[in-house]
Amino acid sequence: MRILLAEDDEDLSKALAWQLSKQGYHVDTCYNGEDALYYGKQNIYDVILLDRMLPEREGTEVLKELRNASVNAPIILITALGMLQDKIMGLDLGADDYLVKPFDCEELLARIRCVTRRSPTFQLQNNGSLSFHDITWSANEMCLKGPTDDCMLSRREADLLESFLRVPGQTLARETLLLKVWGPDSDVEGGNLDNYIHFLRRRLKAIGSSLQIKTIWGIGYTLLAP
Repeated sequence: MRILLAEDDEDLSKALAWQLSKQGYHVDTCYNGEDALYYGKQNIYDVILLDRMLPEREGTEVLKELRNASVNAPIILITALGMLQDKIMGLDLGADDYLVKPFDCEELLARIRCVTRRSPTFQLQNNGSLSFHDITWSANEMCLKGPTDDCMLSRREADLLESFLRVPGQTLARETLLLKVWGPDSDVEGGNLDNYIHFLRRRLKAIGSSLQIKTIWGIGYTLLAP
C-alpha cells in the first residue's frame, strides 16, 4: 500500500514515515501544499495523510482541489485544530477522517485500516489482509495463500498484487502501475513491470489460484476471476 504523507513538521514527518514503513507501507513525503496537490493528483495513493496547516497552500484547499480532480483515495486530515466546526468543515470538504494532534501512532494505524476497509471492491479483514476470489494476501506476513499452497512475495510483487486486489476487474494502465509500485520519482523502465507481471503470474499458478492477470494490449493489465 502506498501512502502520501503531507506534513510540514519534518521531524514529525520522518517519525511517522518510519513507523508506517515498519508496518509495510510505502510512504512518499512532502512538506507543503503545492507538492501535496501535485503528488495527490497522480491518483496513485491508497491513503493520503494531509496536514491542515501546510505552507504555500492550506490543507483544506488541497483537499477540495483533489476531490474536484476526482481523486477518490481516502484522505485523513491531521491537524492541531480540534474544534467541532473545524472537524465538520474538513469532513464536508471530502475528508474521510480527522485526526487531532497530538496522537498515538497506533491510533493513526487503526484509522488507516478503517478508511481502507470501506472500499466495496475488496474485503479487508480485521488482521489487515486482503481477500479476493480464491486468494488471501497478508501484508504483515508477506504471504500469499491460495487453494493448494502459499508463498512469500517480494516487496515489488506485493505492491503490484495489492494494486490489482484493490480494483479487481479494472484495467490498470502501465503508467499507473509504474507509479504505484515504483513511485513518482522513479525512472524505472517498462520492462521491469513486464518482468514482475510474469513473476506474479507464476506465483498465482504455484498456489493453485484460478485468477488471471490479463494483458490489455496498448493499455496495461487487469486481474480477472474466471
